[in-house]
Amino acid sequence: MKEKLAQIREQAISALKGASDLRTLEDAKVKFLGKKGELTAVLRGMGALTPEERPVIGQLANEVRNAVEELYANTKTALSENAKAAKLQSEKIDVTMPGARRNIAKRHPLSQVLREVSDIFLGMGFEIAEGPDIELDYYNFEALNIPKNHPARDTQDTFYITDNILLRTQTSPVQVRVMEKKKPPIKIIAPGMVFRSDAVDATHSPVFHQIEGLVVDKGVTMGDLKGTLETFVKKLYGEDVRVRFRPHHFPFTEPSAEVDISCFVCGGKGCSVCKGEGWIEILGAGMVHPKVLSGCGIDPDEYSGFAFGVGLERIVMRKFGIDDLRLFYENDIRFLKQF
Repeated sequence: MKEKLAQIREQAISALKGASDLRTLEDAKVKFLGKKGELTAVLRGMGALTPEERPVIGQLANEVRNAVEELYANTKTALSENAKAAKLQSEKIDVTMPGARRNIAKRHPLSQVLREVSDIFLGMGFEIAEGPDIELDYYNFEALNIPKNHPARDTQDTFYITDNILLRTQTSPVQVRVMEKKKPPIKIIAPGMVFRSDAVDATHSPVFHQIEGLVVDKGVTMGDLKGTLETFVKKLYGEDVRVRFRPHHFPFTEPSAEVDISCFVCGGKGCSVCKGEGWIEILGAGMVHPKVLSGCGIDPDEYSGFAFGVGLERIVMRKFGIDDLRLFYENDIRFLKQF
């Protein structure tokens, strides 16, 4: 048994010294000192020894255990330090190296121009109003002098949720809600998202943005409307831009007009962008219909007003020379970086 203990000691010391990592070291410890290890197996056989032999073998076994445990502890400390040093070396950071360049976000061109448009109208004394994207049929149509079965409803291609609830097709419902809650003088713009059942192509989208404008007060005239829109257009596109008003019809304004600007490409001479006409339509406008005013509790004999609606995507495309509406919604960083 003495020879067996000496053999275990030599083998254990050799295994522990040869361990190259903590896992190998732990396996060696279990092999020799574990519950089913070689030293434990020897100690279990001490029952067959004589009373005189037991103390001697027991002392020798303890010496072997202590030697193996001490070597295990020292080796574990050394391997742990080596592992820590290797990890620090692999994770070392050179603080003198330049940092990785990160892409800086750009403001979306729609957001850029919306902010610019808002600043122009805020500078003219307008306030910003908001309304719900999911609207009642009454506010989207009837309160705007578009009763049921009116032909204008056919041109809206409306997304109906129920017979009485829909996704708004225009931001004009906001003007009705404002007039119901606030008495003149009223001077607001209402930017927001609108929805129409259009097929997606270079100039159409089922989701786009409009900016509604409304002014109601005593003595408001068509001249005020023209002056306001001319000021807006020149601040947005430059002083050289010319503005043209053409007679038109909208159910909620009377008289009504389409507003054109001189082509930003050819300056009015005629080109492919303006289809040879020299003019590009940008918005619709007119004097608020007396029925709309009275329906909101405003006396049309005492007050008058004008309203206009401009498509945000349309003026952004004109401003930056963009020819495909889909580019606004594809989130291509190569496109967005240009702005």
